[in-house]
Amino acid sequence: MMEHCRQTAETLIEALPYIRTWSGKTVVMKYGGNAMVDENLKRSVAQDIVLLRYVGINVVLVHGGGPMISSMMDRLGLEPKFVGGLRVTDEATMEVAQMVLVGLINQELVSLINHCGAKAVGISGKDADLLRAEKIQHPDGDLGFVGRVTSIDSTVINSLTAAGHVVVVSSIGVGEQGESYNINADTAAGELAGALNAEKLITLSDVRGIFRDIDDEDSLISRLDLDEARALMQSDIISKGMIPKLESCIQALDKGVRRAHMIDGRIPHSILMELFTDHGIGTMIDGRPVDD
Repeated sequence: MMEHCRQTAETLIEALPYIRTWSGKTVVMKYGGNAMVDENLKRSVAQDIVLLRYVGINVVLVHGGGPMISSMMDRLGLEPKFVGGLRVTDEATMEVAQMVLVGLINQELVSLINHCGAKAVGISGKDADLLRAEKIQHPDGDLGFVGRVTSIDSTVINSLTAAGHVVVVSSIGVGEQGESYNINADTAAGELAGALNAEKLITLSDVRGIFRDIDDEDSLISRLDLDEARALMQSDIISKGMIPKLESCIQALDKGVRRAHMIDGRIPHSILMELFTDHGIGTMIDGRPVDD
């Protein structure tokens, strides 16, 4: 018992300088992967978020939900269409996406965070014109209501975080005529992190981070600077699924975010381990040169 108490005290002392540095700052998280479907992992993420809020960190959680959308489409007998390997979001698919992202996933996350002890508020990118968007033009054909962010009005988020709320954002944008657009959640998180002058962008997925060799577990890259991250984008090291995640990190750092983290959401309390320990567990991309 005494040894356990000592280790707990040492962990708290190790976390102290990080808590002091980041209290009052904003952290944007992109929530995805197995942490969105495993009940124990969902609770772990919610607990981490609540702890961050209680030590004074403003948390904005951005989520997608592609697998859940696919599942609901299957239940409704809607067959997905693809252009250039990308899902087409036609009018029916857009209705399902809004129903799943805004009405199901978002509200489930809000309820879970509230249950764990914080006060969360769920919004979509359409609320208060948070995420203005336009249609993406693809050379291989029409993707339907798939959009990219053109501008951000962060007033509503600033008001909610100032009042002590955790903000949960579903990645639906609004067009010029009020139409809805499905926006890649990684991209939306990167854009929001920049617009909010966030201290950090954290991406939770089903991989430990970036590897020099995907087949070598010992080749995890624990730290990169922005130039190194850009160079990796031009290499064959980054796999297809990792491309939008790394792009969103680079995008956020280009807009002034200090650091971006890519961590394994399959590990319970991975957020705390990455942010409040000296070595972390994933890949950190620093907006400054690594040698600084």
